[in-house]
Amino acid sequence: MAGTSQLIQIEVGPPIRKPKPAWLKARAPSGENFQNLKKLARDLDLHTVCESAQCPNIGECWNHKTATFMLLGNICTRRCGFCAVPKGRPEAIDWDEPRRVADAVAKLGLKHAVVTSVNRDDDNVGGARVFAETIRHIRELTPECRIEVLIPDFQGMEEALRVVLDARPDVLNHNTETVPRLYRVVRSGARYERTLGLLEKAKKLSPGVVTKSGVMVGLGETITELVQVFSDLGSRGVDILTVGQYLRPSRDHLPMTRYYTPDEFQYMKEEALRFGFRHVESGPMVRSSYHAHEQAESTRSK
Repeated sequence: MAGTSQLIQIEVGPPIRKPKPAWLKARAPSGENFQNLKKLARDLDLHTVCESAQCPNIGECWNHKTATFMLLGNICTRRCGFCAVPKGRPEAIDWDEPRRVADAVAKLGLKHAVVTSVNRDDDNVGGARVFAETIRHIRELTPECRIEVLIPDFQGMEEALRVVLDARPDVLNHNTETVPRLYRVVRSGARYERTLGLLEKAKKLSPGVVTKSGVMVGLGETITELVQVFSDLGSRGVDILTVGQYLRPSRDHLPMTRYYTPDEFQYMKEEALRFGFRHVESGPMVRSSYHAHEQAESTRSK
């Protein structure tokens, strides 16, 4: 990993002046399923990363009754420059949250549930236990449902990772997000080597679990740097890779340096597949949980 003197600082400036390309335009969320899921989340006092992170695919996913539930409240203890989730001092851990998430999964009849969380650096093991309890509650109410967890790095604590893996999720996801040169600017409090170590350790502790990671593009990285990240993840046995376009949530977030074209996303997919991934989802609108059910199915069929 590059030394501090080689790290660059991205100036927060105005957004790109170019109009948004046609391939990045999503329909405004609407429809009966969208409204029903939104009401269910409110009734059960649950948060979804779809709303908190301003995901552009919210309309498509919610109308297919697919949502990513966010555990441990809606306040993150880190201040990553790309993320729209609110930052600050979180409230006490809600130990009833796993039951309510499982209730929502059952009421929606989900076949593939995705569960993530904010960072809770104030209590990493407690956060891991909430993940584990959520997995167990979902299994009790909807045993046929596949469960994907998108976890934080738990500050490298193996005990916390073991707690989650002992609950036997079907897919364990931890996002890399960007190239190592940009880490301190993009991922506050995270370390590139720690992310690689977590994904590698997950395979050693639970060889049967499907591991997954995601990368954003458009923050100032180069294609060469991205291909090196693909190589690093592939060598750690990661099964699924997602690559998507970064879109600036507001003027207070990191600026976007460029739009990548669909042809460039196809090129990145082809490059990534050279490193042994079982599935690569690469496209302008791709996010971690986009087509998550299909991704998991493709690894199972192989």
